[in-house]
Amino acid sequence: MNWIDKALGMHPQALSFRSQRSSVLAANIANADTPGFKAQDYDFKTALTGASGGNVKMLTTQSGHSSGLRDDSFGGLMYRLPTKPISNGNTVEPEVEQAQFSQNAVQYQATVQFLDGAISGLRLAIRGQR
Repeated sequence: MNWIDKALGMHPQALSFRSQRSSVLAANIANADTPGFKAQDYDFKTALTGASGGNVKMLTTQSGHSSGLRDDSFGGLMYRLPTKPISNGNTVEPEVEQAQFSQNAVQYQATVQFLDGAISGLRLAIRGQR
């Protein structure tokens, strides 16, 4: 782990996770009327364990490439259990999905702000300013 990775912490992985989760939640919302569609979401604890385990590395072809997370490496993608099942087999509850999507968007923005602060701090340190 190089000094930049240490300075940024888990925020780049968290940003990637939030982005991927947005895609899953958007797919759920888009398929709210699709018969038989099963809503999915991530188990955050499993995804965090997978991201922080240290054994998750991106495949690299050059020695200078940085390692990171692959899109499918978070783990923890599970089917959501509906509170009110529909007769057509669809498990999407639009109000639940929209609430989860909104919460994820707020958390994504917070992660972006944390990263911005860390990068600003690095920029000041490189320039020798306080």
